[in-house]
Amino acid sequence: MIKNYLIKNLDKHASQWLVLSVDILIVVINFFLAYVIRFGITFQNIEFNIAYQLPVIITFSALSFLWIGSYKGIIRKAGLQDVYNLFLSVSVLLAMCSILVLASRLAIIPASFNIPISIIDMHYLLNIITLITSRIVFKYCYHYVKYKLGQSSRVMIYGAGHSGEITLSTVTNDTEKFITVVGFIDDSANKIGKTINGIKVYANKSIDQKFIDKNEIDEVIVSIPHIDKKGLRKISDSLIDLGVKVKIVPAYSDWHDGEFEVSQIKQIQIEDLLERPAIDIGNKSVVNEIKDKVILITGAAGSIGSEIVRQLTKFEYKHLVLVDQAESALYDVQQELLSKNIGGFTAIVADIREAQRMELIFKEYKPSMVFHAAAYKHVPLMERYPTEAVKINVLGTRKLADLSSKYEVDKFVFVSTDKAVNPTNVMGATKRVAEIYIKCLQKKSATKFITTRFGNVLGSNGSVIPLFKKQIEKGGPITVTHQDVTRYFMTIPEASQLVIEAGTMGKGGEIFIFDMGQSVKIFDLAKKMISLSGLHYPEDIDIKITGLRPGEKLYEELLSNTENTLPTYHKKIMISKSDENESLDIVKDKIDDLCIMDLFNQDNLIVGKIKEIVPEFISNNSSFESIDKKNKVKTKLKMKQSISL
Repeated sequence: MIKNYLIKNLDKHASQWLVLSVDILIVVINFFLAYVIRFGITFQNIEFNIAYQLPVIITFSALSFLWIGSYKGIIRKAGLQDVYNLFLSVSVLLAMCSILVLASRLAIIPASFNIPISIIDMHYLLNIITLITSRIVFKYCYHYVKYKLGQSSRVMIYGAGHSGEITLSTVTNDTEKFITVVGFIDDSANKIGKTINGIKVYANKSIDQKFIDKNEIDEVIVSIPHIDKKGLRKISDSLIDLGVKVKIVPAYSDWHDGEFEVSQIKQIQIEDLLERPAIDIGNKSVVNEIKDKVILITGAAGSIGSEIVRQLTKFEYKHLVLVDQAESALYDVQQELLSKNIGGFTAIVADIREAQRMELIFKEYKPSMVFHAAAYKHVPLMERYPTEAVKINVLGTRKLADLSSKYEVDKFVFVSTDKAVNPTNVMGATKRVAEIYIKCLQKKSATKFITTRFGNVLGSNGSVIPLFKKQIEKGGPITVTHQDVTRYFMTIPEASQLVIEAGTMGKGGEIFIFDMGQSVKIFDLAKKMISLSGLHYPEDIDIKITGLRPGEKLYEELLSNTENTLPTYHKKIMISKSDENESLDIVKDKIDDLCIMDLFNQDNLIVGKIKEIVPEFISNNSSFESIDKKNKVKTKLKMKQSISL
């Protein structure tokens, strides 16, 4: 409490008027000092003249400081501009004194105001030296006191270019936290060993554990404009094992009104290191597809749905219809759009399972495109409540698809998941059922039904990244279901952009597969997040293996055994080419039966029907494995009967 009080009052009493008073006092002292230097300790017969001249010097100095405004600068942030203002003020004072001398020599004013030219010159030089020195001394005294009494940290800046210099100036002038910049890190041979504003530039290879410990480095701030993720990952990998926090300065375009502030420096997130090139969806086909269209987005308040909305606002659409049953989250999306002065949209609270409600929406707005992102997606919960999974993922999708066909929607884009491939859980299986129904409907409808399929999304609701962050903040442990479990990942913007792109290129009936890159081992992901937090595994944060959850599998797939892919014009999007063995009409009838059976809330009966529709659905670590065992027995009996016949 005492420390914080002293720091706050240090700021409070360094007011402009105090600075002005101190500056005038320094000018007065310098005036006496100039006489001492010129005439010695005894002034002989000049004391009487000083009595006349001193009030004039005080008045002139006050006028010059007030005119130029040199006293207004914040001394603890004094820089070149402050030095320049002081130089101007002292020069104005010199000019005023020179005019005074000229007036006295012309007998316009009494001779007692005649200041010797040598005194004026010495006074001018003394003022420049002492006033500038006072600024420097005060600035460093302030920082010293703040360092001793307040919260402080020692950092290094990675990047000795223009951005690095701006970062140095910003962090050293921060009023909330005292930051000592120990040095710069740079790979340029022309800069290594040199200094910038007195701060030495070090080579990357010289920054080792011994250097970090010796200099007590807490953080490294990466200040390289437009650095790519591969470069950022290389830098972070070389630093995080040294036990320092790695932070990053945003690109110039992301600075607040062109101004850089310490608050904009962010700790590197795992999303920043995802080694995937940026996607550009600004091609003409997408622009033309969206232009002047009414577009309905379900699940518009969710991770993917809300990002689809954000991406669509960049185009010249006619109207956006945002549908979600989560009213609080939908309100947040609505307010976000309004804060950005984005119009031409309507946010509607509605449940996709309610046919009459959804029909009213279709009838009123007559959408040309539908992006269906609403879904129940949490694997363990849906394994426990399969009837709910069917209601949203199957019944809800079926109703939306039927309405899209009835109201002649041009394109219906369904957001599916990689868990629909060879599903081992109810959630993935219900999404696969929805995929099949859409494919069935395509045969009899003018609407182009398009399915997009991709893996996990970094930062989405319920994903491992937010969970791990919360666990690290609480001190651990991080919970991982299995040491060998792997998942595919992409960012929310990337997934949403690819959904829009696929919706543009789709002709109807396709299942688009997204290039997810390399699968990521979740155990390694957890260790990386611990390191990015400036902590160590397992000393600071441990990782606890909890075992696979119901319905969970070790490895996700994007294609089933009966599917192949065809390329598209976009290198990140492929088309699944599957072999259909069963009549689509028969499958559609089974799905209709499933929706009716769901009303009875009998889990085993419903899951059994899903397995009938999706034969490759084999439960894993689930109570529904008993159904698979019964099906195996039935299959064996049928085989024996066929052989005996």
